[in-house]
Amino acid sequence: MKRKSDITVKLTRTKLILILTAIIWIETLLVYYGDFKLGIEGPLQVIISIFNPLGFILLILSLANFFVRKKSFVISLMVLFALETILLVANVIYYREFSDFISINTMLSAQKFNGAMGKSIATLISPHDVIYLLNLGLIIGLPFFTKNNLITIPVRMVNKVALSCLSAFLIVLNLTISEMNRPQLLGRTFDQTYIVKYLGLNFYMAYNTANKVNEDAEKNKVTTVDIDSPLQEAAQIYAKPDKKYYGIARKKNVIVIHLESFQQFLINMKVNDQEVTPFLNSLYSDKNTVSFSNFFHEVGQGKTSDAENMLESGLFGLPTGSLFNKLGPTNTFQSAPAILKQKEGYTSAVFHGNVGSFYTRSKTYKSMGYNYFFDQGYFNQTEDSNVGFGLKDKLMFKESVKYLEKLQQPFYVKYITLTNHYPFDLPDEDNDGFVKPETSDSVVNNYFLTAHYLDASLREFFNYLKESGLYDRSVVILYGDHYGISDDRNKALAPLLDKDPEQWDEFDNIQLQRVPFMIHMKGIAGHIDNEYGGEIDVLPTILHLLGINTKDYIQLGTDLFSKQHDSNVIFRNNGMVNREYTVLKKSNDSYNIYDNKTGELLNIDPASDLYKKIVEKYEQERHLLDISDTINQKNLLRFYTPIGFKPVDPTDYDYENEVSQLDKINDTLGNSSTSVYSQNNDKSTVSMYKTDAPESTE
Repeated sequence: MKRKSDITVKLTRTKLILILTAIIWIETLLVYYGDFKLGIEGPLQVIISIFNPLGFILLILSLANFFVRKKSFVISLMVLFALETILLVANVIYYREFSDFISINTMLSAQKFNGAMGKSIATLISPHDVIYLLNLGLIIGLPFFTKNNLITIPVRMVNKVALSCLSAFLIVLNLTISEMNRPQLLGRTFDQTYIVKYLGLNFYMAYNTANKVNEDAEKNKVTTVDIDSPLQEAAQIYAKPDKKYYGIARKKNVIVIHLESFQQFLINMKVNDQEVTPFLNSLYSDKNTVSFSNFFHEVGQGKTSDAENMLESGLFGLPTGSLFNKLGPTNTFQSAPAILKQKEGYTSAVFHGNVGSFYTRSKTYKSMGYNYFFDQGYFNQTEDSNVGFGLKDKLMFKESVKYLEKLQQPFYVKYITLTNHYPFDLPDEDNDGFVKPETSDSVVNNYFLTAHYLDASLREFFNYLKESGLYDRSVVILYGDHYGISDDRNKALAPLLDKDPEQWDEFDNIQLQRVPFMIHMKGIAGHIDNEYGGEIDVLPTILHLLGINTKDYIQLGTDLFSKQHDSNVIFRNNGMVNREYTVLKKSNDSYNIYDNKTGELLNIDPASDLYKKIVEKYEQERHLLDISDTINQKNLLRFYTPIGFKPVDPTDYDYENEVSQLDKINDTLGNSSTSVYSQNNDKSTVSMYKTDAPESTE
């Protein structure tokens, strides 16, 4: 009789692969239904979603079968199993922040993110993630388990091939059924969620990688004739400037303030009888401010960098990933800093409290023609000066003055704020007594606190502008880059907006994508403008205010003040909004159309002229994204140079060498200097800046 300790479980290689495949398969389904919002509807989509991970997981793990030696087989199986687990968990964490899936471009640019990302990731981990991480124990224990339990007889080649063929058959079967349920699934994909819902995470990653390889190959094929069509279409998009506004800010300094994660609903909002943003509220309705109440962000996966790209270049971001990371260092741009320098002699600079490598800004800004880039390394830092992704806003604004005062006027500068960035951390000592709300979501509660802090930092900066004399000679542009509260938290936010969480729907999600856009300048006819517009419209609006006609440039937005302005706003995630309707594409031939006044889903006959008109306009606007993608992905601007414009040479700029950059800015000072420093009798204006930041040293 055998003793209990002598009993072993004998497994073949195939059985072991199938067991590990089942584990990853089950965990993937838990993610599909517990963490992702895939919009799975109907029995067939449920069946497809259940079986779509299986083929690819089995195919990947079956690769271990082709290693003959037992040790090599076990090690390769461990590595493949670990990679599958890491990809799954990484997507779960990424999805919680970005409501999207990791692309190959995201993975390739991951090393450019600094340590702050780690802190952000830590806040995204949920207790139930431990279920997914149990695989680590399996990986570690696999060599010990297989030592006595794995049959050593090698698998015949025919069986290895058969298992891989079975995997390939399951993938093809899944693709075929998915294509039947949703025709042209891959040909006309407007939302990456559909690929994951129908074909799985592994297929999405493979498809995304193949697209990148194809894009790189296509870029190498293009010729000068490829620019002709985008050039013609951009000419048709152009909107003539309004004579009332054209040139009213000529030769003024331009100060662009990028309000991180700041949504429009914060304006004039009260929490616990306190104004969340008292300074911005006053600015919003100031007699010297034109404020747009129906202005929307239009970012994709690139988020902040997408907003910057639209602001600077007049083109959209990419369908996946960040254009800054993927194409910024090598693409040709015709961007605001270069245009203003060549047309009106502007000096340009960016101030940002994060490291310059984030979003490859230190390289992309060179391609755009920025004279200076002052990142985190140019500011004094203490143990308590940073929070989240970098230097606190109050400190960043104050520290910037020592560089700002030495810039030659007129200048074009951009401030990228950080404190109001997810996960919205703020130390107690930086709170001036603001009492945050008490919703069921701590992230939502903290969002109001950091927005309040951002508002206070802006008040201090504006006080300096007035004290130094810059206020009278500048136009200040303030805009929100993207949402702060993601869709999955909107129901927790709803009661603060006097909305019923149970009735919150996709229409409400779209309406919440409004962000502020304000143009503040002494003497402008201030008012609240209800025109609809988006971030793609910022560049032509600013250039026309400065008296620079955009007719010869390829820009896909239109001047917000123009009588020919296109009031349709297109989103990367298959949506569009205009004065009357909000449109969401559900499939190739299905659209949800909402009435903006009532918020009701309209029951319009698809055969009616009205329905066809709305759909036609939607598809026309989405074509703008196609034009932009073609220009960006093929780098077509290298084949077109507007009259009077000189292509930017990135090698003319050096941000990484602090001594070089400081020497350069100091060399501009002298008898002919137009800087604030020189106009103040070569005396610094830093002492004019007053802040209540506890870390500041006066």
